[in-house]
Amino acid sequence: MPRVLGVDSSTQSTKVELRDADSGALLASGRAPHPATTPPRSEQQPSDWWHACETACADAGVAWTDVDSVSVAAQQHGMVVLDSNRNVVRPAKLWNDTESAPDAGWLLSRLPAEEWAARCGSVPVAAFTITKLSWLHRSEPEAWAHLASVCLPHDWMTLQLTGELVTDRGDASGTGYWSPTTGAYDTDLLAIVDGDRDWSSALPRVCTPFEALAARTGRAVVAPGTGDNMAAALAVGAAPRQVVVSIGTSGTVYVRSDTPTADASGAVAGFADATGRFLPLVCTLNATKVTDAVARLCGLELGRFDALAFDAEPGAGGVTVVPYFDGERTPNRPDASGTIAGVRSDTTTAQLARAAFEGVACGLLDGLDALLACGVAPPDAITLIGGGARARTYRQVLADLAQVPVVVPDDGEHVARGACIQAAAVLHGSDATAVGDAWDTGPASTTDPAIDADAATVIRARYHDLV
Repeated sequence: MPRVLGVDSSTQSTKVELRDADSGALLASGRAPHPATTPPRSEQQPSDWWHACETACADAGVAWTDVDSVSVAAQQHGMVVLDSNRNVVRPAKLWNDTESAPDAGWLLSRLPAEEWAARCGSVPVAAFTITKLSWLHRSEPEAWAHLASVCLPHDWMTLQLTGELVTDRGDASGTGYWSPTTGAYDTDLLAIVDGDRDWSSALPRVCTPFEALAARTGRAVVAPGTGDNMAAALAVGAAPRQVVVSIGTSGTVYVRSDTPTADASGAVAGFADATGRFLPLVCTLNATKVTDAVARLCGLELGRFDALAFDAEPGAGGVTVVPYFDGERTPNRPDASGTIAGVRSDTTTAQLARAAFEGVACGLLDGLDALLACGVAPPDAITLIGGGARARTYRQVLADLAQVPVVVPDDGEHVARGACIQAAAVLHGSDATAVGDAWDTGPASTTDPAIDADAATVIRARYHDLV
């Protein structure tokens, strides 16, 4: 029985899944935490990711050297700087580090938003690698002097497995200097940061979607890996025009597309996916961290908090939460903070809890509106994944405010599962869609709207007034 290992190296932890490469049956799983971070400075040592991967594999009772194929999916964006010996120069800046927000503004002063969108599919914000490179160039000249290569978190993990500095088109599309339209790096964009550097020698080679790489040790074939959202899209078998919402530390709304997008407003990032297609995506910085924080302020554990919110009336008695607790990416407000409005002397804990869930959902549905403005067809249903999908209130509130059913696939680690699908596709020399279709996806649950469109409009309008 061939076995594949999928690694999800996220902001908060590493999760691994061991699966039967033929049937997709889950054989083992494990996880290990990463050091906690809090914006505006959000940094981790890449060695901590590797240590967490080893610990998670031990938790699952598996060594990657004993599997037939392995793939790493990881948090997107970020910046890992390597010297000429491929040693890490400084801690990696993560996607949710907002110290480079002024650099995003500076980059836009050098080139208009329309041209950025046309050339790399997206408009720079603090999350993107190019803004972090600008920050490094401006803030740490000594570290900059040692920079020989720059890569993404999943690239660095794949480097440990293979000894090759490579990436994939999905993750590369979130750097701000790779074009989904041309399928190539645009080093002229990097020259805005530093025009004296030969950038062509500093960037990972971009693998074809299902290219097989050789492991440094062991028998495993190593897949190119990808970004976390691209892997999750593989896991749910996202079809063109199928809207997927992921609620985790951050929130994302995306859809698979056969053509690239370029949104000059900056709301929609014109990403590529892991199959050769495209993945226009909107990302919010604050999702489960908002409900976690409000639960903590209320002195409630998460299960009780979810139950209170679920039983509260829609609209939360007029209480509204704008969830920009750690700044925000969409809309681009890196210095913002959260707002709780409409509180009265008779406001209940349940209403405050409901408002926290509704605020996160409103932000995500603004992202869906941005996708619709780019030509995405209105969905008949929304596929909901991520840790937040386990909360009944997120399921219900999203269905209520979107006015469509919310479908939650089996309760699995979708990023790790998507990495397993990519690993199996590379092992078998087949298309990832065919592999995913052949695997049993398990049961799905559906939540229908419980309020009418007029009530949903009132809640969203109150949120928009505060935004």
